Amino acid sequence: MSDRQTTIVRRTTEAEIELSLALDGTGIGSIDTGVGFLDHMLSQFAVHGLFDLSVRAVGDRQVDDHHTVEDVGLALGEAVAAAVGDGTGIGRYGAATIPMDESLALVVVDLSGRSGCWIDAPLSGTIGGFDAELIEEFLIGVSRGGRLTLHARILAGTNRHHMAEALFKALGRSMDRATMLDPRRVGVPSSKGSLG
Repeated sequence: MSDRQTTIVRRTTEAEIELSLALDGTGIGSIDTGVGFLDHMLSQFAVHGLFDLSVRAVGDRQVDDHHTVEDVGLALGEAVAAAVGDGTGIGRYGAATIPMDESLALVVVDLSGRSGCWIDAPLSGTIGGFDAELIEEFLIGVSRGGRLTLHARILAGTNRHHMAEALFKALGRSMDRATMLDPRRVGVPSSKGSLG
């Protein structure tokens, strides 16, 4: 069994999150955030990234879904960083362009140890009652929590559900490539000898 796995517990006055992530998984997800559309998107991330992912979240949804979505993103980023450790042997960079019917999404990540998030995704309005603008908050949370650089673009699309799903599938695939171990790499993938 791989030791590239971790559990993150995040508790604030706004949300309680318990998230377990295994980088060398098979795409098994057990996800219950209380936000149905986020559960669906996290399942896409797990399946297409071949991550085993378990998420339990309880947030102040009587206010709205914002805190739950943002905190799950932060916890997921923290889990990626913890499971990768110092980065020895990883690919570090990952990119994926994924279609979903008429939609096309691009996600590029760098597990650099430095957070930064650049998003060009025209997602507004609602998707089955879910505030589509929260996808950006989720991605910013992943970047901050994981101390990673993330670029996300919707290159084409008209259906918000399809655009969001393509984005999460691309996030899974790009993160899989970035976290994957390269047997040729004996150290940290940086000319300065450390990430960050």
